[in-house]
Amino acid sequence: MSRPSAPSRSSAASGTELGDLDLYLFAEGTHRRLWDVLGAHVSTRDGREGVRFAVWAPNARRVSVVGDFCDWDGRRHPMRRVSPSGVFEIFVPGIGEGALYKYEIETAHGELRLKTDPFAFSMQHPPETASRVFRSHHVWKDDAWLAKRPGRGLHIEPLSIYEVHLGSWQRDIDGSWLDYDRLGERLVDHCTRFGFTHLELLPVTEYPFDGSWGYQVSGYFAPTARFGDPDGLRRFVDRCHQAGLGVILDWVPAHFPRDDFSLRRFDGEPLFEYADPRMGEHPDWGTLVFDFGRNEVRNFLMASALFWLQEYHIDGLRVDAVASMLYRDYSREEGEWIPNLRGGRENLEAVSFLKALNAAVKEECPGCVTIAEESTAWPGVSRPVDWDGLGFDFKWNLGWMHDTLAYFSREPVHRRFHQDELTFASLYEHTEHFLMPLSHDEVVHGKGSLLDRMPGDDWQRFANLRCLLTYQFTRPGKKLLFMGTELAPDGEWDATRGLDWQLWEQPLRAGFARFLERLGELYQTHPCLWRSDPSPEGFRWIDCENREQSVLAYLRTFYDDQLVVLLNLTPVPRQHYRVGVPRPGTWCVRLSTDDGNFGGSGHHREDCVRSGWEPAHGEPQSVNLTLPPLSALVLERLPDD
Repeated sequence: MSRPSAPSRSSAASGTELGDLDLYLFAEGTHRRLWDVLGAHVSTRDGREGVRFAVWAPNARRVSVVGDFCDWDGRRHPMRRVSPSGVFEIFVPGIGEGALYKYEIETAHGELRLKTDPFAFSMQHPPETASRVFRSHHVWKDDAWLAKRPGRGLHIEPLSIYEVHLGSWQRDIDGSWLDYDRLGERLVDHCTRFGFTHLELLPVTEYPFDGSWGYQVSGYFAPTARFGDPDGLRRFVDRCHQAGLGVILDWVPAHFPRDDFSLRRFDGEPLFEYADPRMGEHPDWGTLVFDFGRNEVRNFLMASALFWLQEYHIDGLRVDAVASMLYRDYSREEGEWIPNLRGGRENLEAVSFLKALNAAVKEECPGCVTIAEESTAWPGVSRPVDWDGLGFDFKWNLGWMHDTLAYFSREPVHRRFHQDELTFASLYEHTEHFLMPLSHDEVVHGKGSLLDRMPGDDWQRFANLRCLLTYQFTRPGKKLLFMGTELAPDGEWDATRGLDWQLWEQPLRAGFARFLERLGELYQTHPCLWRSDPSPEGFRWIDCENREQSVLAYLRTFYDDQLVVLLNLTPVPRQHYRVGVPRPGTWCVRLSTDDGNFGGSGHHREDCVRSGWEPAHGEPQSVNLTLPPLSALVLERLPDD
């Protein structure tokens, strides 16, 4: 977008560091570094060190900055309105890093409201709510990682994500939270062990209520103080990058909490939220909805997204609850929502914002990824903006997740009637760039753990779970597992305590962890499992019609790298099972989920089998082998054949 020949970035005549161009771009909604001019910044003026404060409160009669430096007295530091758009500013000498502050706002009705800074870079440890002046001193050491990032092909490289809630992954002996440094050290080693390429953090933007898991955000520019100061999170990301591990942040632009210290009616009137409750109140979560039609609000959210990518070197954003943004009637009955200007149910302002967001990320942060949690059939979620899509890089495949978990939760004797639940996703496989999640949402609210949902005795439950994860990691699409899956716990995730790491002392679970290590290695080392994801030629069903025996076979291929995957989804071994293969030669088992080292029965007998010229399943060659009970086999053709 072309910019006007603008006045200077600062205006000496007014004594402000907010220039006319800053104010113009903010009013237009296009300021790409808005955090540089709003919020609290340690600075020097006329040779005196202090802090410059700036805040947007257009409906306020008066705004003062108050804090521990003035006994929270609003008469001491009244701010000056510096623009018709309602930005207030003040320079307070003699204070610096660590100072606690809020804004005292006198509304148009004469009421006083005490608010945290929407652009605060640091906040007090909850339940305290003051903003804190902060300036980073971290020296980044991830230049090599950042230099490679823009050239990466997001859709044709491995992407396996370990989803983490920092407050309950691991805790100290006394039950207290670990800090960012200890979490970083332990998580890097853990993810490296299992071959994950990225960490995804449930929201670490500051939030007041532990029970929201971070999804009700009060600090869109402040990492939570629960685990240390903001530079602690920088060190966490830096450590990950130096170890070759990417970091994705769960980011929540769909709604915000009603807590009165934060964004709600910030200057006495609806400002960040829609004024009409039919647009501005979310019925499911009891939260408020951002006014996506207001330029300054769009700019606030856009700046928050870019802030984390640029200032914290975050590699991508998983955007939460996109479906609730796209539809005006989301979770609303007839008469509880307002049609758009065209008479439809789409939130056109939110659609426009999401497109602008994804375009800005591509321009400002090449190589960073955006991922949509979108639960409907909205077309083109991962289509480029230039092609009239929303512009995300990936979309969570929630349909695949639902159907697959429904299938695996069934008793094997009934699975022959429901095989379509595993094959249906192939019909829409390439309508989007999909990521297949087995996320935190699937192990809460009475659903139990993944292991809990597997039928049968203990041996069968573990065998089923190994099959499920092998199916996830060998079919098209990127991967996500929620923390704790590697422990196979009984009982669902409890966010109030750490994971039960002692479970690995049990033989079945220790074997399951070894299986996941091997699965991660298989995924990383075979390009056919990720290089060909965008191409229909990268996946082919060999046999998806054997409903009676509940056996499926498919091919993953990328040039000479070819894997044949067989799933026997009943506890009945299949002796002398013949399956077609695309090329003659010797096919060797690279993974058997029935391996005794993983907790399996060790029933598989052939390490390698030679194909014969007997056709099967439309292939000119076939192999004859034994399928162990409740198992997945992954076969690779020897290259010298």
